[in-house]
Amino acid sequence: MIPSGFDYHAPRSVADAIALLGRYGGDAKLLAGGHSLLPMMKLRFAQPAHLIDLNRIESMRGIREEGDTIVIGAMTVERDLVNSTLLQQKVPLLPMAAQHIADPQVRNRGTIGGDIAHGDPGNDHPALSIALDAVFVLEGPNGTRQVKADGFFQGTYMTDMAEDEVMVAIRVPVFAPGTGYAYEKLKRKTGDWATAAAAVVLRMDGGNVSHIRIALTNLAPTALRATDAEAALLGKPLTDAAIADAGARAMAICDPAEDLRGNVEYKTAMAGQMVQRALRLALARCK
Repeated sequence: MIPSGFDYHAPRSVADAIALLGRYGGDAKLLAGGHSLLPMMKLRFAQPAHLIDLNRIESMRGIREEGDTIVIGAMTVERDLVNSTLLQQKVPLLPMAAQHIADPQVRNRGTIGGDIAHGDPGNDHPALSIALDAVFVLEGPNGTRQVKADGFFQGTYMTDMAEDEVMVAIRVPVFAPGTGYAYEKLKRKTGDWATAAAAVVLRMDGGNVSHIRIALTNLAPTALRATDAEAALLGKPLTDAAIADAGARAMAICDPAEDLRGNVEYKTAMAGQMVQRALRLALARCK
């Protein structure tokens, strides 16, 4: 199908983009990589009268280190995450996981900020950002604010970002020495969304879990943080029984939608398996 008619805008600064959002309000949509918005426009599920293309705003690209934090411009594409030496050294979960997002063509165009701001529970970066304890930098007419990833996602295509705000950056803490990590993703084929996926960030101290974050992809209307599973593991050895229990606790919070990837029971069972696999792999990477 062909999208309905719209006016196209290409601002060259964040301030200009915010001004356009203020001018056109709910009639405007922001365009990043376009892999989510454009198909929705072709199907007439989204019919913005104004399309604001962020691709000419260079200040929204790039990866840099600020103290113990990595700052990633929201318009940074997946390919740059995969190839970033800085991320490979400081936050290796991100480039590793980005390799399994869609396919090379999509990774050359799709952006981390677009993936997050869209609020699709099937996208990978929402759960990854929760596991990484990321913070999102939002700019609007009232200035800049920072919002934690945990709590940002409020429903399918619903986030804490206001209609007149732009996500400009993602701030991620540098991994402490000895951090293990994993993103285990079950999918039908290359390029598909996850049937079920689990992100884990883990640290051990004296044989016991000293830090643990577990987040789930495509298993509810939003990305999920498995806080009950985390609490059950914290301060204890990561035994086979503890890993199995964490998988069961993660399954208990799942509320997946039935589709061609599987029914509710299958997806929920696979959530438990992905959590267990991710925990074992993260443990193996703790050094």
